[in-house]
Amino acid sequence: MTTLERPARARRVHYPESDGKPMGETDLHRDLMTDLIFALKWFLRSTQAYVAGNLFIYYEEGNPRAAVAPDVFVVLGVEQRRRRIFQTWREGGRAPDVVIEITSKKTRKDDRERKPAIYAALGVREYFIFDPHGEYLEPPLQGYRLVQGVYEPIATDPLRSEVLNLELRQEDGMLRLYHPQTGERLPTSDEEAQARRAAEARAAQLEAEVARLRAELARLAGAQAALESSSSEEA
Repeated sequence: MTTLERPARARRVHYPESDGKPMGETDLHRDLMTDLIFALKWFLRSTQAYVAGNLFIYYEEGNPRAAVAPDVFVVLGVEQRRRRIFQTWREGGRAPDVVIEITSKKTRKDDRERKPAIYAALGVREYFIFDPHGEYLEPPLQGYRLVQGVYEPIATDPLRSEVLNLELRQEDGMLRLYHPQTGERLPTSDEEAQARRAAEARAAQLEAEVARLRAELARLAGAQAALESSSSEEA
């Protein structure tokens, strides 16, 4: 009697969520990432788009070494929901459309050589790199657009993302985003919170003024009614 052997189970591939490194090298690096991610989410809030940063993107199924973690990236055409990792084969083959890297002397080789090669192979349409301390990039903010598989410098001043329809500007060591048609600067989370509090304060003031006017109208109506009643009695 022949004993049939059970087929071997396919090895389950583990895709790590972290490499154990901190989110940003410095407070400025972290703040820039956080502000850019918030601003892009705010701008694309009515669009089918996923905005994230410092998240592993796996681009070869079965190969956990085939991964890259941009500081900030945007994927158009996919749902904005919380993810622990981004696997291109589970997202309809989609990869980032735009990537922004906050660079430094420590990461410049990676940001100038290894990562751009990966992004070009993935079809990332625009790649921006920002050196907030001005340690090695001149100018400190540079942009590239993918043309026939090769990144070519974006020559506009200020830099403009055609994919996002936004301008990127360096201001006091920070990277800010602007709407080119309206000139509106996209808010950071702190600025949005301040604007919301100011709007709530204005609404409260208007509500108080409406209540005061209603009370005054009621008082005047009461006085008018009393006057008419008095005149009627005298007649």
